[in-house]
Amino acid sequence: MARKLRTALIAVAASVVFLNTIYHQLCRRTPSIATEGLLAPPLPLYLQANRNLALSEHKQLQLQEQEVDHYKSTRHVTSLKESTPTVSILLPAWEILVVLPPETPPPPSAARLTCLFPNNISSTARPSGFLSSPYRTTFRCDFPARFRRRFPFPQPVLNSPEKNTPPVIKSSVPELLRWNFLVYDSITTEDDVVLLVKGLNHRQGSSRSPSDFACVFGDDVINGVKTAVTSSVQEVFRCRIPKLTAVSIPGGEERIKISLEISEQNRVVPSVAYYTPPRKIAIKQPKSLLCACTMVYNVAKFLREWVIYHSAIGVERFILYDNGSDDELDVVVEDLIQSGYDVTTTFWVWAKTQESGFSHCAVRSKDTCKWVTFIDVDEFIYSRSWLNSLSPSREMLRTLLPKSEKSSIGQILIGCYEFGPSNQKSNPKKGVIQGYNCRRRDENRHKSIVLLDAIDESLLNVIHHFRLKQGYKGKKLRIEDAVVNHYKYQAWVEFKTKFRRRVSAYVADWTQAVNPASKDRTPGLGYAPVEPIGWAGKFCEVYDNQLRDLTRRWFGFGLSSGYHNGLQESGAS
Repeated sequence: MARKLRTALIAVAASVVFLNTIYHQLCRRTPSIATEGLLAPPLPLYLQANRNLALSEHKQLQLQEQEVDHYKSTRHVTSLKESTPTVSILLPAWEILVVLPPETPPPPSAARLTCLFPNNISSTARPSGFLSSPYRTTFRCDFPARFRRRFPFPQPVLNSPEKNTPPVIKSSVPELLRWNFLVYDSITTEDDVVLLVKGLNHRQGSSRSPSDFACVFGDDVINGVKTAVTSSVQEVFRCRIPKLTAVSIPGGEERIKISLEISEQNRVVPSVAYYTPPRKIAIKQPKSLLCACTMVYNVAKFLREWVIYHSAIGVERFILYDNGSDDELDVVVEDLIQSGYDVTTTFWVWAKTQESGFSHCAVRSKDTCKWVTFIDVDEFIYSRSWLNSLSPSREMLRTLLPKSEKSSIGQILIGCYEFGPSNQKSNPKKGVIQGYNCRRRDENRHKSIVLLDAIDESLLNVIHHFRLKQGYKGKKLRIEDAVVNHYKYQAWVEFKTKFRRRVSAYVADWTQAVNPASKDRTPGLGYAPVEPIGWAGKFCEVYDNQLRDLTRRWFGFGLSSGYHNGLQESGAS
């Protein structure tokens, strides 16, 4: 009997050990990638109160040193003496964005930099771009796999292995900021401050009350100056401007850290945004009547065709929000500028922020543009009334706008035709207009041309059209008057790049198995970048050569150089 009891006790003990092991393994699983970034693991209770505050680098380091005592005993980081302090953000796909302090000169282009993590583990630091307001240099690096299973995630040190400075051992490191909970940009207008914030309003059409929040100005977020939030829609929050005398500006510099407080939680959202007091512009330049704003990623080979075509029919200024391109977009932009086109690029590293990016564009371009069309680089506006024109005119798009300055029309809505691959197997050498000529029969969705003064203060938009102020209305054009040719379903080698991620904050990524019947989904396409059978012939219900023949007559063609008059083949890099 005693032997059986002893055997039973041993079996129970072994079972407890086994289940405990399984439990700890499950608790240490790698966090998954969520729609808006990395899904954070549950926080220990002692980290929940006022952690991740938008403090100055010094205060933030002090707080985090207290929070990671358990981390100190087994982790350390090797850094260079007097190394430049940085702030790092964990982006989707385990990428880290390292941001240098404002106005810090970028390292020499030949410098070989790394992101240095605890235990001297490093990954290559790649130049990424420059944030504005204020000017800040950024780098990207990969987050090492071995740190993805342990919390808190450590921030790296931007390190130059080539320097002969003796290393300094630090007992602790700050924690990475999370992209899915962050104040990432701000704009100061004459009347208020616009904050762009990730992680608070999660669903389209469902936003929290402005009274739930307060804007916080200054590095001391505990005792900082606070102002009321007047609007909370999508990722856009509008705040009242503080009294300048109430805000301490260290060293007399005209930049102040700004963040957003969740009032009932007494918690401040981490921030990499700054507030700059508004300046009066002595001489205002005349506004362009019509501008185009778009968000781009690796569109260098398509951009030239899009810019030159729309410039020829009346767009005066092109505003590009670059979502992290690595295809020499800057070379094409510089070439267009040298050719006389007005093209500006804003570095916009923030993932899944098309709505807030367009809100940002609407605010920032208000001093330089009167009307803005929000269309993509694979979309071309044209009217059948132009089909007999021998050449393009910069008055063509203007005829679509209201003729009277007193008109209540604040937005022009234009329907879309969606073109298919048209049996193309690669990017057409003479451009998308010439290469894709077969489309779906029915009109789908619409794009817009918006009067910036008519946009509602909330800046609410559904990507390509905005909510208007009271007293303004939209006008939907007949398909006979104007249409957008959307070269949406291109040759598979081009279309599959869309699986990188969707740019809308409120549309599920391609790889997520949700909403299969949504209009945002491609019919017949699964949830992986695998070419469907018969892709080259899909979505071909009507052969439509109208814009193809029109541009051929307008611009002419050489044997291999595409459009004349400066429009070279769009396949060239």
